[in-house]
Amino acid sequence: MADSDDDSSSNDRQLKFILLGDGTTGKTSLVTRYSQNHFGKTYQQTLGLDFFMKRLKIPGDVNVTLQVWDIGGQAIGGKMLENYIFGAHAVLLVYDITNYSSFENLDDWLAAVTKVFTEKESLPHIALVANKLDLEHTRTVRKERHNSFAKQHKMSSHFVSAKTDDLLNQMFLKVVADVLKIKLSGKDLSSVSTVVKAEIASHGNGATKTKQPVDKRTKRSFCTLQ
Repeated sequence: MADSDDDSSSNDRQLKFILLGDGTTGKTSLVTRYSQNHFGKTYQQTLGLDFFMKRLKIPGDVNVTLQVWDIGGQAIGGKMLENYIFGAHAVLLVYDITNYSSFENLDDWLAAVTKVFTEKESLPHIALVANKLDLEHTRTVRKERHNSFAKQHKMSSHFVSAKTDDLLNQMFLKVVADVLKIKLSGKDLSSVSTVVKAEIASHGNGATKTKQPVDKRTKRSFCTLQ
């Protein structure tokens, strides 16, 4: 029985993902769509940090507890940004395909990451995420420019839409698998993943509270750290 318990625990992993990028790029929409299948139609600025948690099972019978840190766009240059970035297993650099300046400013966000991880060998997985794919007709950032930037900085490349949920689950699954060095099949990607439990973790006054699983009808719940 002891051996069985040890094998089970060895397949449990906890990962920290952080979302960086300018305000209005849709970072919060991405994570709420992913964790709760909810898309808010009105913009709400993230002040400091919103923290989300999702549990999923991926190929190889690996149970993953995914912590997703949604960093407010005004945090660039702030005193707390390095603390938010520290310990991340993956960094998702998010920009709005209809807002070219949000793409140009990724250099500053990337510099903030490399400042924390001074050794190239210790850099977390970095993903370049183009959001608002549903607004392709008003795109201002060409795909060639996106691909060139991703290749130059050795990032994985993703195009998603928080509004339509297009390719969003596949993106998170691919990044999780890359971090854990697990090879995915076409079948794995088509089925996305088996969700075990989705939670929103709320931190307040030094205490940690975890709400019970929510469904898509539940309103967004988050904490803000300033």
